[in-house]
Amino acid sequence: MKITKLICSAGQTGFYFDDQKAIKEGAQNDGAFYIGEPVTEGFTSVRQAGESISVMLVLDNGSYAYGDCAAVQYSGAGGRDPLFLADNFIPIIEKHIAPLLVGKDISTFREMATIVDKAINPETGKPFHTAIRYGVTQALLDAVAKSKGKLMAQVIAEEYGTEVSKTIIPLFSQSGDDRYLNADKMIMKEAPVLPHALFNHVETKCGMKGEKIKEYIDWLKNRILTHRQNDSYHPNIHIDVYGTLGIIFNNDLDAIATYIGELAEIAKPFSLRVEGPVDMGNKESQIEAMRDICEKIDTRGIDAQIVADEWCNTLEDIIEFSQKKAGHIIQIKTPDLGGINNSIEAVLYCKEHEVGAYLGGTCNETNRSSEVCAHIAMATSPMQYLSKPGMGVDEGYMIGYNEMSRILAMSK
Repeated sequence: MKITKLICSAGQTGFYFDDQKAIKEGAQNDGAFYIGEPVTEGFTSVRQAGESISVMLVLDNGSYAYGDCAAVQYSGAGGRDPLFLADNFIPIIEKHIAPLLVGKDISTFREMATIVDKAINPETGKPFHTAIRYGVTQALLDAVAKSKGKLMAQVIAEEYGTEVSKTIIPLFSQSGDDRYLNADKMIMKEAPVLPHALFNHVETKCGMKGEKIKEYIDWLKNRILTHRQNDSYHPNIHIDVYGTLGIIFNNDLDAIATYIGELAEIAKPFSLRVEGPVDMGNKESQIEAMRDICEKIDTRGIDAQIVADEWCNTLEDIIEFSQKKAGHIIQIKTPDLGGINNSIEAVLYCKEHEVGAYLGGTCNETNRSSEVCAHIAMATSPMQYLSKPGMGVDEGYMIGYNEMSRILAMSK
């Protein structure tokens, strides 16, 4: 079977692009908007609608395969590729990616994904934008699956020597700033991991001594115990603090470990996961600090796991964090890794080295990228899979759960 044509269509994502630098420099929140001037190249406002590109591969039997190119909410920040706007990147896909694929026989996913993921953009001398590689490799996985009459998860399992999971992978649901009402939705749906909670500002969200996080975890624990439908519902509490503990405790790692221990006691009988306790400003210092915090947590017997996020963006970063035990769990931010082949390899590497693999991503993805990632999750069995896109809980949870349920039923 051959690819006969590549077609692109502009799309929207399930969230927004936010100019992280402008927000950190004081842009003020006003409802869903931010008031202030953008400072990151490409942005026309501090917050603007997220954009995506659907890449459709027409096959010679008349069917088509597709994937969605999408980038993270904070595009252009922290060394990431620039803002991903459809009008800017559709011409690049049509000019440079289409010739790599059109007229070619469909071989294996690994072979075809590598061609795109390793290709160099002749206009920049660099690899193509991570979002392009992300979406095109999704379409290639779909094309290989259709050529073989198999599920995408089955193709991954066959090529990477895994087995498709016989159970749905635990979904991690994210609340955004609406951490109270959205937590209720998660409890109703019995989300296995919750609520993310977006503790990204010391004074307004965390408290100057971390007291607001403590109050919230106590509220959440009691909310679960009061409203769960049966005693078997026993979720993991996973909060993302965006490095704010380092600010609160002036990067005193002993004090941070002690504080996390206090949070863990409040969370009982539920286990606690804390993502991004510090942001040390560079990868080397981040790895050292995260390793030390994990060691202190383990030595003290604290019932908490530390999740790596900041400065752990690429497959190479994930390998380095895993090797140095700089996190009990590593978030694999799928759009930042480029080709989905890298996300597959990242999950398998973490598992091989006894580090928790969290197949994550961003609220700023699409239904299609979430569905394809559900196949990755079912084929590689990470410890949890991010409910995406969006921050409304219901929609993202539905997309991820239903796709994994379909895979489960079809695999039987």
